Amino acid sequence: MKRSNLPTRRSKAPGRERGAAAVEFALVAPILLALVGGIIEFSYTYNLQISVTQASREAARTMAIFNDPARAQAAAVAGAPGLSAAGFTYTFTGACPAGGTGNAQVAVGYTANSLTGIFGRSVTVRGTGAMRCHG
Repeated sequence: MKRSNLPTRRSKAPGRERGAAAVEFALVAPILLALVGGIIEFSYTYNLQISVTQASREAARTMAIFNDPARAQAAAVAGAPGLSAAGFTYTFTGACPAGGTGNAQVAVGYTANSLTGIFGRSVTVRGTGAMRCHG
């Protein structure tokens, strides 16, 4: 069979689809960037949460052994390297007197600026640690 040499149907305006990819990218790019920003912000907040929880555990351990809030605050700051000591707030519950029993509990709060600002200007996370007295 021989192919025919009839003209094929073409668009009336050649080159009319040249900018279609750019328009599609312009429509999709903000959604993609918002998704990436959300992932970054969530990761940052989750890392803060883990660090503050570790700080609260260290503070509770120190309170259970030494029953000294100043020493417990120093242990909390040391237990969360990379976080500013000025951002911490502490709530001490329970005391461990010499030879006493019970639990020492420390709640640590931390406020930091957010990275992207998608979910607000600042992020506040809270961690709680408990340790048996003299244990």
